Amino acid sequence: MSILRIELRRSAAAGAALLALVVGVAALYIDPGRWSEGWMPLVLTTKEYTILLWPLALAAGAWQGRREHRAKVGELFDTTPRSPARRMLPVLVAMGATLGLAYLLVVVAGGVRIASTAAYFPPDVVLIVLVGALSLVAAAWLGLGIGRLLPALVTAPALAVSGVLLVFFTAIMRPDWLGAVLSPVYGSSRFYSFQTIDARVTGALAIWMGALALTGVVLLVARSPLARVAAVLPALLGLTAAAVIVPRDETSLIAPIDPVARELVCTDDAPKVCVTRVNANVLDTLTPLAREGLAVLAKLPGTPTQVHEDRRSYAVPMEMPARDDDILVITVRIDDRGGLAHPAAVVPEIVLSLGVNGTGECPRNGVVERAAAYYLLDREPVSDVDVIPEMISEDPEINAEAVALWQGLRKLPPSEALSRVAAVRAAVLACQDTTGLLSR
Repeated sequence: MSILRIELRRSAAAGAALLALVVGVAALYIDPGRWSEGWMPLVLTTKEYTILLWPLALAAGAWQGRREHRAKVGELFDTTPRSPARRMLPVLVAMGATLGLAYLLVVVAGGVRIASTAAYFPPDVVLIVLVGALSLVAAAWLGLGIGRLLPALVTAPALAVSGVLLVFFTAIMRPDWLGAVLSPVYGSSRFYSFQTIDARVTGALAIWMGALALTGVVLLVARSPLARVAAVLPALLGLTAAAVIVPRDETSLIAPIDPVARELVCTDDAPKVCVTRVNANVLDTLTPLAREGLAVLAKLPGTPTQVHEDRRSYAVPMEMPARDDDILVITVRIDDRGGLAHPAAVVPEIVLSLGVNGTGECPRNGVVERAAAYYLLDREPVSDVDVIPEMISEDPEINAEAVALWQGLRKLPPSEALSRVAAVRAAVLACQDTTGLLSR
């Protein structure tokens, strides 16, 4: 223990861990909106930033690995009765423990922000985080071995650059299952809030990272050329074992779904409003807004009586649920504090849908539908740039046309105007063109 304390005080372990912690936390907090939805988004975002942390750990290990060469004491230590493995154990523990702990602290630093708003803690989070920490341990130990084998000044920076390239290109390589085995960032690209990582993918990565760590240890303690060649064997065996257990199907490799996170959590009373379990913390905020939107749509016949969060996934093809005209599906957005984002847009978006779930396959006339929706809202149409969060630009003439149609509706008797708006909704439901229905 006294030797370990000396290693922590005099080696690069503490400095490398502190640098990794600062880089990881800074990367997280540059854009907290990416992971504010819950624990799994936080873990996936941290895993994505392994593209910075893994090369850093690799370079730190290489820098530490050339210490004996730098101090010119290698031959002296070789004459001592202590075996190379026992002499290297403290530095292995120091580098591995501090960098692994740094990864865990990065996740904790993000978790402090979302602890009060994250409604669902997926069990997979624990395994993914532990394997992420293992990946930094593996990088540090592999760097130690390479640094001792190639104790040149340029080794550490060269490994840092190579590590970034290796992590990135293995993540996007084909076939997908090979990228899932080789890259510690694979699976971190998020498409929806109920995404997860298949346990077999995480297990395969754990085997591969463990094999790399063992290869680094063998390189570090090896003294003969034959032993150094044999250091490749753990990596080869680990790669083989990981390739055996990793799944091959796209549904498990490309943004798989956590079925529990995707379950609906609903209000007890009507009109029913439902969100996914992972976004359950915004249900109370969303409910009055969604019900207000339903009340506006109720001016038309046959409009939906429930609002559900959109649970469809778009990363891979999947069977879509049967259409239910009584349920309106909406997108729920989460802000960077874990609350409901753009609450002022909820009612206009519900009404702008005219109570029809879009499929993207039918002709839609945005000018006509906007004029009809704002007639129901009883206010003049505004630009969609101020209503729909994703829209950043728009042709001013489009909004002017909607205002003209809205003004025409206002001049009609209410029964006739509502009849025309109902005709627009019926045409959208029937996948027909709505052009001219408000101005006939």
